[in-house]
Amino acid sequence: MLRHWRPPAGVPAPNLWYRLCRVSFQMLAVALWRVEVFNRHYEPPRGSALYISNHQSFLDPPLMSLALRRPMNFMARESLFRARPFARFITSLNAFPVKRASADTAALKEALRRLRRGEQLVVFPEGTRTADGRIGPFLPGVALLARRAAEWVVPALIEGAFEAWPRTRPLPVPGRIVVAYCRPLCREDVRRLGDAGLLEEVRRRLIAMQGEIRRRMGRRPLCYD
Repeated sequence: MLRHWRPPAGVPAPNLWYRLCRVSFQMLAVALWRVEVFNRHYEPPRGSALYISNHQSFLDPPLMSLALRRPMNFMARESLFRARPFARFITSLNAFPVKRASADTAALKEALRRLRRGEQLVVFPEGTRTADGRIGPFLPGVALLARRAAEWVVPALIEGAFEAWPRTRPLPVPGRIVVAYCRPLCREDVRRLGDAGLLEEVRRRLIAMQGEIRRRMGRRPLCYD
């Protein structure tokens, strides 16, 4: 069951437009996809937080923030900003463009800037939507964000969005979706693990959580080599 959270003491509330869009998507998500959220208490009450999530569908950015108390920032591929009305809409919801074909230093600097302001940012380090529901290898750039600017790193799993809106389907269909957050890693954890170790640990946690969630949903866990 989704609830409308109030921000913790000392944390600015999302603006009215952001809250209106979030509540609207909450109602749509419950009606069409029976969305459930687990472990939302893992949201850091304050400070910069980098959410590292698997990427199943176009629904993922709003799914990541629909049950959190604090606003979420996210990167969106540059082509989505070509149509001015849609660009203005997603920009108003804290999106900023990223080039996927090359190293985008401007997007990296913007991500660092928002994290250093103490905000929350979600990244999808697979770089593209999954083709089969499995969690693919992670691109290395996300580790730099964690090391340089994040007080907390929160692994976050989305499961069921692939079945609701796979990359081969032009529009979504009704289904069941679960969003689950894992225990955050602090700065000391990030330093101890190192860049490669951090990505390996986050991916390991997400794969384990995916298996657990799929069993709860009555689905067979996916196989990984």
